Amino acid sequence: MMNHYDYIIIGSGIAGLYAALLAIKQGSVLVLTKSSIDDGSTKHAQGGIAAAIGKDDSPELHFKDTIAAGDGLCDVNAVNILTKEAAECIDDLIKLKVPFDKQDGKISLGKEAAHSVPRIIHAGGDATGEYIENTLIQQVKSTKVKVLEHCLVTEIVTDGGRAQGVKVFDYPTNQVKEYSSHFVILATGGVGQLFKYTTNPNVATGDGIAMAFKAGAEISDMEFFQFHPTAIRLPGVAPFLISEAVRGEGGILKNAAGYRFMPDYADGAELAPRDVVSRSILSEMKKTGSDKVFLDVTHLPAHLITTRFPHIYRFCQEHGLDITKEPIPVAPAAHYLMGGVKVNEWSETNIPGLFAIGEVACTGVHGANRLASNSLLEALVFGRRAIQRTQTSHSAIARKTNKYYSLPKRKPLSNVPPLNLTNLQSLMWNNVGIVRSAEGLTEAANILATWERSLPEFIDRASYELGNLVLCGRLMAEAALLREESRGAHFRTDFPNKSPKWRRHIVFRNKHSG
Repeated sequence: MMNHYDYIIIGSGIAGLYAALLAIKQGSVLVLTKSSIDDGSTKHAQGGIAAAIGKDDSPELHFKDTIAAGDGLCDVNAVNILTKEAAECIDDLIKLKVPFDKQDGKISLGKEAAHSVPRIIHAGGDATGEYIENTLIQQVKSTKVKVLEHCLVTEIVTDGGRAQGVKVFDYPTNQVKEYSSHFVILATGGVGQLFKYTTNPNVATGDGIAMAFKAGAEISDMEFFQFHPTAIRLPGVAPFLISEAVRGEGGILKNAAGYRFMPDYADGAELAPRDVVSRSILSEMKKTGSDKVFLDVTHLPAHLITTRFPHIYRFCQEHGLDITKEPIPVAPAAHYLMGGVKVNEWSETNIPGLFAIGEVACTGVHGANRLASNSLLEALVFGRRAIQRTQTSHSAIARKTNKYYSLPKRKPLSNVPPLNLTNLQSLMWNNVGIVRSAEGLTEAANILATWERSLPEFIDRASYELGNLVLCGRLMAEAALLREESRGAHFRTDFPNKSPKWRRHIVFRNKHSG
């Protein structure tokens, strides 16, 4: 007998855990997570949650800022839902006892790049994700939600075109198990491990996107990957995010020669959109022959830095850096995927019974470039809508896209570097990173297609993850090669301008999925 549940939720970040708490009121719930329950991107989220709850703010204003950041590719309906339902989701978190920061009895609101007013809600200063994650974990543990850790989902099982369950590799025991369900909800996070420098944890290997693609789900907007401009760059230290909010509080960027350069590149200077700041930093690094620039907050009051950014302050201090007295060495790092498994406004994919929420999903709210702090909000709003949808008898699903692409057949190359995670991450960073060109993208696409043919047998977690990353890398490189323009987070040196004919989405579907 297969184990049967009403809901199977894959992933234990904010999207998966919040959905589980709502789903358990409707039926039985199984949460599957490939590592421990708290090992994901949510706990690394420093910035906070954007929501129009301030007296000088409104959902309409939040809507305008989100649309502007998305550079012509946002789904207007999805953004409208996101901004209008934000306050209800924040109320939900307050009821769940998330300890948001307050001042004079009211929730404090911070300012971040490309937001027209302060609307960023924090918890524990720069530890928002961690506070939310810990609260949701405690809440889930107090319910009848069944959580299985160290279980890597390897396949979405379909029958008659409908998602019916999953296959799971229980890697501590080396066993393959099956679970069936009425609804399968992907909440597996992003693909940051595709790149040499990333703020993402090592679990971010694109498993949900790869699984969904193999099952026949549509994958959209994979070319739009956001690189965070400021991750710490110290020898032997993994990139650690230095929140956007540091610049929001007045931090300034200087090059290796001590020159403040951002006003030369953008009217918004340090608070310009992330893609602009990232490319500007890259340009300054090249000019000065350095592998970093510096984020300076030494002119700000020391108590502001230590109370507003306790995590960042402590992390830097542990690595011999007092940021109240010396600037922080930073450089861009891979951060967030705008694309993913294509869903409608109820988080439904084109496969009945299969939903996607959080970073794995492409809801259309981010368009070509995510507005800072909209990601945690998106996970809440569309996680809630997924569960609401399962309560109705409505059987409609997201319409299949009329025009979609298949991954092209590419001739295998005879002379490629051996496939391993290091080589894959270097290839993606160099060829499919912040600045792209037809030459680099074609080389990457050819190498990735060759690697895909020679994937090792899937025998452990690392081999499954490597296979998923190669497939996601192919989807990203091919999408970036097709889009012959520069828009949002996608920048090509050979097509540096935006083109009206590319105000559309690139959607892939697996023609071999039946």
